Amino acid sequence: MQNIVESIHHWIKRLPEEYNSMSEEEISNRPLPNKWSKKEILGHLCDSAINNIGRFIKIQYEEPVYRIQSYNQDQWVKVQGYQDRPLDEIVNLFQALNKQIATIIKNIPNDKLSNPCDIGNN
Repeated sequence: MQNIVESIHHWIKRLPEEYNSMSEEEISNRPLPNKWSKKEILGHLCDSAINNIGRFIKIQYEEPVYRIQSYNQDQWVKVQGYQDRPLDEIVNLFQALNKQIATIIKNIPNDKLSNPCDIGNN
């Protein structure tokens, strides 16, 4: 688990550097009308973190087998309006959520690491 925590911390530090090296046009450009921009992809990573925080907590105490519920990723990105938000807001959200995930992962007791979960068809 330590390697996972270290990897998360790597991206908490590295991702802002990557995004800040690109122009606003580059991060806001949608390659196709139905494809996400780089800003929206980052927003999606935040949405994933939001959903995973709950999952990582619940899998530790709910009766096995914990069933992971999917979510409508496109609607989450659209409703949260990442395309029109300032990049620094999205980056700050990404960092805060992933710091929380790293903390949760560090605190998972060893006996809970093998708790089964059902990810369905995803």
